Amino acid sequence: MKRIYSVLVENRSGVLCKVAGLFSRRCFNIDSLAVGETDDAKVSCMTIVSSGDERTIEQIEKQLNKKLDVIKVKTFGELQSISRELMLVKVKYNKSNRRDIMEVCDILKASIVDMSKHYMVIQICDEPEKIQLMLTMLQSVSVVEVARTGTLALPKCIDLEK
Repeated sequence: MKRIYSVLVENRSGVLCKVAGLFSRRCFNIDSLAVGETDDAKVSCMTIVSSGDERTIEQIEKQLNKKLDVIKVKTFGELQSISRELMLVKVKYNKSNRRDIMEVCDILKASIVDMSKHYMVIQICDEPEKIQLMLTMLQSVSVVEVARTGTLALPKCIDLEK
């Protein structure tokens, strides 16, 4: 069972280390971690994806709320949120596979952002599952380098007015 934690923290040095240490000390796994400043320069948002049973997920939330640097913790499941990940992938291509790579990009709504005589850099921003699908579909070509962000997520919009 995967859970997404959106954690607002004070934007200062050492906070990331403290939160990562919390997971490490309790042997909780971090599947994905992304950190960035919010609209307030004094506050950062950590998006942490972790998995475990119901007890583990509750324990993680309780432990995060105990941290002094933590301002607010929101948790939500994958179905309750909109999540995205960014990937840049450099591939080596030739005349025989160039068209196939371009078709994969077209199907998955990825874009070629840089190109030379033998290499191209592809960018895709989508759900984590689609990012993984892109990597799977590129296995037949020579993948040179991959850079991925962690998952970013926000809860889905719910209109309370009826």
